Amino acid sequence: MINVFVLQNGRLNQVPIETREDLESVAPVWVDLTDPNDDERAWVKAIYGVILPGEDEVKDIEASARYYEAENGDLHLRTDFLLEEDDGPSRVVTVAFILAKKMLFSVHTDDLPVFRLVRMRARSRPGSIADYMDVLLDLYATDAEYSADALEGIYQKLEEVSGRVLQKEFTDKDAADALSAIAHEEDLNGRIRRNMMDTRRAVSFLMRGRLLNSEQFEEARQILRDIESLDGHTSFLFDKINFLMDATVGFININQNKIIKIFSVASVAFLPPTLIASVYGMNFKILPELNWTYGYPWAWGLMITSAIAPFLYFRHRGWLK
Repeated sequence: MINVFVLQNGRLNQVPIETREDLESVAPVWVDLTDPNDDERAWVKAIYGVILPGEDEVKDIEASARYYEAENGDLHLRTDFLLEEDDGPSRVVTVAFILAKKMLFSVHTDDLPVFRLVRMRARSRPGSIADYMDVLLDLYATDAEYSADALEGIYQKLEEVSGRVLQKEFTDKDAADALSAIAHEEDLNGRIRRNMMDTRRAVSFLMRGRLLNSEQFEEARQILRDIESLDGHTSFLFDKINFLMDATVGFININQNKIIKIFSVASVAFLPPTLIASVYGMNFKILPELNWTYGYPWAWGLMITSAIAPFLYFRHRGWLK
């Protein structure tokens, strides 16, 4: 899919593109390609002279070569964007940006919520965008906002887990569910932190390259300040995750110790009956109890009493609670 946007009175207006002629008839400020086919790649190369990177080139590029200037003066950036999906775990999508001929070209495999939000805001806020660099900075700023919303979601999920962990009755099933939820939020928190680190590198590259005017430079500094605050929030969430993880594992150990304690108490409780049974099971030549009429019920009574008495004693001491 190829999405072309033109700038009219500070607003991004999308132009429908069906054929190559449609693309040739517009002067876009942003050309956004989502999983482009061979024809769309050929159109961009023929009309604008821009060679779009392939999917493997976007994913496998070295970290040191994520931001560079080509021989023809085009700027190439690779930036990660967070993608949360309802039917699966979150993941990071790498987007290739190319700044050429006063236009922004973006290539990615999935339709990202950050891109949709930027398009929606640009249509509703006239004057917010003046050129292609404003579009790129707006994408980075919106990415920081999207990550902040995701962190708020993590905090709410952890609060729910905390309520379950600290409840009065905490079973092994509850512990398993809590550990699964904690692991999921820890993974998402780590992805957000990595995503913000990558965005910081991209914005810093633009600032060092003196590619921004004074207003854009100040906006870039504000983006970096927002990212710095998000780093502190991710650290706080990591601490909360570690606390909940330790608490959950601690409750699991407590439940296991209760089971072990019961087995230990049971084994000690049955020692006296075992002793009595072994005494009455010995084959002595002279054993007065052999002819005792009430010997058998007496032995049973002693065994039952010796089994119940330790349980009552342990219960009285509170060892079975």
